[in-house]
Amino acid sequence: MTDGDVGVRLPDVSALARGLDTVGYLAAEPLSTALFLAVRMGQPILLEGEPGVGKTEAAKALSLVLDTPLIRLQCYEGLTAAEALYEWNYPRQLLGIRLAESRGEHLRDEDLFDPSYLLARPLLAAIEHSGPRPAVLLVDEVDRADDEFEAFLFEMLAEASVTIPEIGTIAAKAPPIVLLTSNRTRDLHDALRRRCLYHWIDYPEPARVAEIIRRRVPAAGDYLSAQVARAVARLRGLDLTKPPGVAEAINWASAVRTLGLEALDERSADATLGAVVKHADDHDVVRAAGLGALVGGDG
Repeated sequence: MTDGDVGVRLPDVSALARGLDTVGYLAAEPLSTALFLAVRMGQPILLEGEPGVGKTEAAKALSLVLDTPLIRLQCYEGLTAAEALYEWNYPRQLLGIRLAESRGEHLRDEDLFDPSYLLARPLLAAIEHSGPRPAVLLVDEVDRADDEFEAFLFEMLAEASVTIPEIGTIAAKAPPIVLLTSNRTRDLHDALRRRCLYHWIDYPEPARVAEIIRRRVPAAGDYLSAQVARAVARLRGLDLTKPPGVAEAINWASAVRTLGLEALDERSADATLGAVVKHADDHDVVRAAGLGALVGGDG
């Protein structure tokens, strides 16, 4: 996407906020502003927050607003640069060798390591994407990867290019819009943080959660949406191993409606508790606190 394209599509923060709203993502003004700056300044943005607050969904929504592909790299312990970048299609290379031998042809190294034999993984796919607009690259849960991968990622983001020994350096014609997410399972290096813009996504207020539920589960209606939003806020006040986020609130409302119910009471909350609370010990904590108190009242 050229600067002009960005200016027309996203002239200001309000335009991005409206676009996010149109695709079903309700972003508070600080998050809309942070995403706008990341797009317009061409800088990666690091989104941190508790699981389930909408970090991954923000990247998905941004790609929809920009009408460009979302390329996702899910990080995990032991992830290597090669796994995130590319691999060679060895079966196809072997077939090429056999075909050449059958024809009496001599293969050079450059014949075997031709780009047509290259299988692009997420990072290379984002670099190679030619448009018409840059891809949105989501590096999800970067805190799960190790220090070595984080250092490699920092270098790649700084250069917007990758080097493949057999081919050479591939530079991005349209550098991707990069969003990194972290659940803070470990501290990220300052070098990576300095390279990125930063935004912390907090749990939204119950009124905003209710509005999100109404958007994502229209059958829930106003009353059930508000009930679920309040109950989820109360759950986060308990000493749970995994406090529920927005994703769990949406799931809970959907579960209630799937059972044909229009409101939460003690019985329906107990029947659907597994949609929102995902640890056995947490179930015990919730039941000890009282399901009636969890779903009752309007406060």
